[in-house]
Amino acid sequence: MTKLFILSTFVLLITNTASSQNERAVSWLSFQQLEDSLLIKPKKVFIDFYADWCGPCIKMQRDVFTDKKVIALLNKEFYAVKMDAETKDTITFGGQKFINERINKRNPVHQIPLLMARKKNKPFSLPAIVLMDKNFKPTARYFQYLNVEQLIKVLSQ
Repeated sequence: MTKLFILSTFVLLITNTASSQNERAVSWLSFQQLEDSLLIKPKKVFIDFYADWCGPCIKMQRDVFTDKKVIALLNKEFYAVKMDAETKDTITFGGQKFINERINKRNPVHQIPLLMARKKNKPFSLPAIVLMDKNFKPTARYFQYLNVEQLIKVLSQ
Protein backbone atom coordinates (compact mmCIF):
# COMPACT_ATOMS: atom_id res chain seq x y z
CA MET A 1 0.00 0.00 0.00
CA THR A 2 2.79 2.43 0.88
CA LYS A 3 4.66 1.68 -2.35
CA LEU A 4 1.49 2.32 -4.36
CA PHE A 5 0.96 5.65 -2.58
CA ILE A 6 4.58 6.72 -3.19
CA LEU A 7 4.38 5.70 -6.87
CA SER A 8 1.09 7.52 -7.47
CA THR A 9 2.40 10.63 -5.68
CA PHE A 10 5.54 10.53 -7.85
CA VAL A 11 3.50 10.22 -11.07
CA LEU A 12 1.21 13.08 -9.98
CA LEU A 13 4.23 15.26 -9.17
CA ILE A 14 5.82 14.60 -12.57
CA THR A 15 2.54 15.31 -14.39
CA ASN A 16 1.98 18.57 -12.51
CA THR A 17 5.59 19.67 -13.07
CA ALA A 18 5.38 18.91 -16.80
CA SER A 19 2.10 20.77 -17.24
CA SER A 20 3.26 23.78 -15.24
CA GLN A 21 6.49 23.89 -17.29
CA ASN A 22 4.39 23.88 -20.47
CA GLU A 23 2.57 26.94 -19.20
CA ARG A 24 5.86 28.74 -18.49
CA ALA A 25 7.72 27.94 -21.70
CA VAL A 26 7.10 27.14 -25.32
CA SER A 27 7.33 23.40 -25.95
CA TRP A 28 9.93 23.62 -28.73
CA LEU A 29 10.40 20.56 -30.93
CA SER A 30 13.18 19.48 -33.25
CA PHE A 31 12.39 18.58 -36.86
CA GLN A 32 12.73 14.89 -35.95
CA GLN A 33 10.18 15.29 -33.14
CA LEU A 34 7.92 17.30 -35.45
CA GLU A 35 7.82 14.53 -38.03
CA ASP A 36 6.77 11.96 -35.41
CA SER A 37 4.19 14.34 -33.92
CA LEU A 38 2.62 15.13 -37.31
CA LEU A 39 2.19 11.42 -38.00
CA ILE A 40 0.42 10.88 -34.69
CA LYS A 41 -1.74 14.02 -34.68
CA PRO A 42 -1.74 16.61 -37.49
CA LYS A 43 -1.59 20.18 -36.19
CA LYS A 44 -0.51 23.61 -37.43
CA VAL A 45 3.25 24.23 -37.36
CA PHE A 46 5.19 27.32 -36.25
CA ILE A 47 8.88 27.40 -37.20
CA ASP A 48 11.30 29.96 -35.78
CA PHE A 49 14.67 30.19 -37.55
CA TYR A 50 17.28 32.08 -35.54
CA ALA A 51 21.02 32.56 -35.10
CA ASP A 52 23.02 33.26 -31.95
CA TRP A 53 24.32 36.55 -33.39
CA CYS A 54 20.87 37.84 -34.47
CA GLY A 55 19.81 40.72 -32.21
CA PRO A 56 16.10 40.67 -33.14
CA CYS A 57 16.06 36.86 -32.66
CA ILE A 58 17.52 37.22 -29.17
CA LYS A 59 15.00 39.98 -28.36
CA MET A 60 12.10 37.77 -29.54
CA GLN A 61 13.36 34.88 -27.42
CA ARG A 62 13.68 37.12 -24.38
CA ASP A 63 10.58 39.34 -24.75
CA VAL A 64 8.07 37.55 -26.99
CA PHE A 65 8.49 33.79 -26.52
CA THR A 66 8.28 34.27 -22.75
CA ASP A 67 4.89 36.00 -22.86
CA LYS A 68 2.12 33.89 -21.24
CA LYS A 69 -0.37 34.48 -24.07
CA VAL A 70 2.19 33.62 -26.77
CA ILE A 71 3.24 30.50 -24.86
CA ALA A 72 -0.39 29.39 -24.43
CA LEU A 73 -1.24 29.93 -28.11
CA LEU A 74 1.87 28.18 -29.41
CA ASN A 75 1.55 25.21 -27.05
CA LYS A 76 -2.18 24.74 -27.67
CA GLU A 77 -2.57 25.44 -31.40
CA PHE A 78 0.82 24.60 -32.94
CA TYR A 79 3.78 22.31 -33.00
CA ALA A 80 6.52 24.86 -32.41
CA VAL A 81 9.97 24.26 -33.90
CA LYS A 82 13.04 26.37 -33.15
CA MET A 83 16.06 25.88 -35.39
CA ASP A 84 19.47 27.52 -35.48
CA ALA A 85 19.67 28.53 -39.14
CA GLU A 86 23.42 27.91 -39.10
CA THR A 87 23.40 24.48 -37.50
CA LYS A 88 25.99 22.00 -38.75
CA ASP A 89 23.72 19.05 -37.98
CA THR A 90 22.40 16.69 -40.62
CA ILE A 91 18.62 16.57 -40.22
CA THR A 92 16.45 13.79 -41.59
CA PHE A 93 12.87 14.83 -42.31
CA GLY A 94 10.29 13.36 -44.67
CA GLY A 95 12.70 10.60 -45.67
CA GLN A 96 15.31 13.12 -46.87
CA LYS A 97 18.60 14.25 -45.36
CA PHE A 98 19.27 17.97 -45.11
CA ILE A 99 22.73 19.38 -44.45
CA ASN A 100 24.51 22.67 -44.17
CA GLU A 101 26.37 22.86 -47.48
CA ARG A 102 27.75 26.27 -46.54
CA ILE A 103 29.54 25.36 -43.28
CA ASN A 104 32.87 26.90 -44.30
CA LYS A 105 31.40 29.90 -46.07
CA ARG A 106 30.62 33.39 -44.86
CA ASN A 107 26.83 32.94 -44.50
CA PRO A 108 26.52 29.28 -43.41
CA VAL A 109 22.74 28.85 -43.63
CA HIS A 110 21.44 25.27 -43.44
CA GLN A 111 19.37 23.78 -46.30
CA ILE A 112 16.12 23.66 -44.32
CA PRO A 113 15.80 27.41 -43.66
CA LEU A 114 16.97 28.13 -47.20
CA LEU A 115 14.20 25.89 -48.58
CA MET A 116 11.45 27.01 -46.21
CA ALA A 117 12.17 30.69 -45.57
CA ARG A 118 13.81 32.08 -48.66
CA LYS A 119 12.49 35.29 -50.20
CA LYS A 120 12.40 35.48 -53.97
CA ASN A 121 15.36 37.46 -55.37
CA LYS A 122 16.53 38.51 -51.89
CA PRO A 123 19.17 37.12 -49.53
CA PHE A 124 18.10 34.97 -46.59
CA SER A 125 17.53 37.10 -43.48
CA LEU A 126 16.67 36.60 -39.83
CA PRO A 127 14.52 36.41 -37.89
CA ALA A 128 12.50 34.12 -40.13
CA ILE A 129 9.18 32.61 -39.07
CA VAL A 130 7.23 30.11 -41.14
CA LEU A 131 3.63 29.08 -40.43
CA MET A 132 2.21 25.89 -41.89
CA ASP A 133 -1.20 24.28 -41.86
CA LYS A 134 -1.85 20.80 -40.43
CA ASN A 135 -0.98 19.31 -43.85
CA PHE A 136 2.48 20.94 -43.62
CA LYS A 137 1.72 23.46 -46.36
CA PRO A 138 3.10 26.99 -45.85
CA THR A 139 0.49 29.60 -45.01
CA ALA A 140 2.69 32.60 -44.08
CA ARG A 141 6.29 33.75 -43.75
CA TYR A 142 7.63 36.66 -41.71
CA PHE A 143 11.15 38.07 -41.94
CA GLN A 144 11.14 40.61 -39.13
CA TYR A 145 10.95 41.09 -35.41
CA LEU A 146 7.37 40.59 -34.23
CA ASN A 147 6.41 41.97 -30.82
CA VAL A 148 3.94 40.18 -28.54
CA GLU A 149 0.84 41.86 -29.99
CA GLN A 150 1.95 41.29 -33.59
CA LEU A 151 2.76 37.63 -32.98
CA ILE A 152 -0.53 37.00 -31.16
CA LYS A 153 -2.38 38.54 -34.12
CA VAL A 154 -0.42 36.31 -36.55
CA LEU A 155 -1.04 33.16 -34.46
CA SER A 156 -4.75 33.93 -34.08
CA GLN A 157 -5.47 34.19 -37.82
